[in-house]
Amino acid sequence: MDGNAIKQVVTQYMAAWNEPEAAARQALLAQCWSDGGVYLDPRVSLTGRDELARHIAAMQASRPGARLAFMSGIDVHHNVFRILWRLVRADGSCGDISIDFGEVGPDGRLVKNIGFFGAPPPLP
Repeated sequence: MDGNAIKQVVTQYMAAWNEPEAAARQALLAQCWSDGGVYLDPRVSLTGRDELARHIAAMQASRPGARLAFMSGIDVHHNVFRILWRLVRADGSCGDISIDFGEVGPDGRLVKNIGFFGAPPPLP
């Protein structure tokens, strides 16, 4: 899979996080998220498109009007990517910059996304 195709699927994934309508969000996830895709962040571990869709809906309900915004380009090599992003609240204030690492499967959809929130820890 070439880098441009991976960038497109990551862009669809971010669009799914920002899509307020459940049916449209599910359609985006069907294009970009594998049936058994694994999502991990510091607060949750999910498997499958339906679990991810429910998680996104819960995030949107808990933060009305918020959206995720890219804070970097999409860095790609082989079948993996990394991005920086942040939450932008309805009032325009921003959360910490976060980083995601992910993997694209043979069918061109995401099979794994691992997220870290905030700045990395300082050196000891």
